[in-house]
Amino acid sequence: NVWCAAGKGTFGTGELVRKVQSTRLAEVVSHRQLIVPLLGAAGIKGSDVLKRAGFKVRFATLRTEDLPGFLETGKLSSAARELTFTLAERVILTPVELVSAIRNSLPLLALLFLAGGFYSGNFSLSTACTAVSAYSAALISGSFLSPLFLNLLPTRSFAVKGAVSGLLTGVVFCFVANINSAAASVAATLMIAAVSSFMMLNFTGSTPFTSRSGVKKEMQWALPLQ
Repeated sequence: NVWCAAGKGTFGTGELVRKVQSTRLAEVVSHRQLIVPLLGAAGIKGSDVLKRAGFKVRFATLRTEDLPGFLETGKLSSAARELTFTLAERVILTPVELVSAIRNSLPLLALLFLAGGFYSGNFSLSTACTAVSAYSAALISGSFLSPLFLNLLPTRSFAVKGAVSGLLTGVVFCFVANINSAAASVAATLMIAAVSSFMMLNFTGSTPFTSRSGVKKEMQWALPLQ
C-alpha cells in the first residue's frame, strides 16, 4: 500500500534517497529520472530527492495498468489520476482482512468455546457453539460486511459504520440462533457491534482516502467505547 506507507513515512524522501544511494543507481542508468507512484506524493518531496540524490522525481499513475500509457506519452490522463474504491476493489481486500482476523482470534475463540460451554455449570455443546458463532459473526460483520457496504453505512466514521453493521448483524444472529433471553440477546448484540466496530476501524489502513491524523483522532474516542 504505497499511500499508507507514504503517510506513515516508511516510503518517503529519506527512504527513496537511501535506496538510490545504496544501490548506486547513478552508476547503473544514464538518465536521472525516478518514476514514482502518484500515491507516494504524500511522503516524497521531489526537490529534496533531486538535491540529495541527483534524480528528478516524476509522479506517475495511480494504478499499474495505466503505467504503459504514461511511459509512452509522458502524460497522465484524467482516468489515470482518478482515485476509486469500488465494490470490486473492496471485495478483493476482504479475504485478507477476514483470514487475518480469524487467525489472530483463534485463542479467544477457544476460550469462548469453553466459557460458553460451561456458562450454566454443566458443559453444553450448543451454548459453546453459540458463543463461538456470535464472535465469528462479529468478525464477518467487521471484516467483510462493513467494507462491502462501506458507502451505504451512515456517517464518515469507520468505527460507527462497523458498529451499525454489527448491530444489524447482532439482531439477525439472535433471531437465527433463537436466543430467547433478552439479557443474552442484548449482550450478544452489543458484543458483535463492538468487535465489528473495532475490525472496521482496522480497515482504515486498506482504504485510499483516510488520513493518519484522522484515524488517530477516531481511535482516541472509539477504542475506549469498543
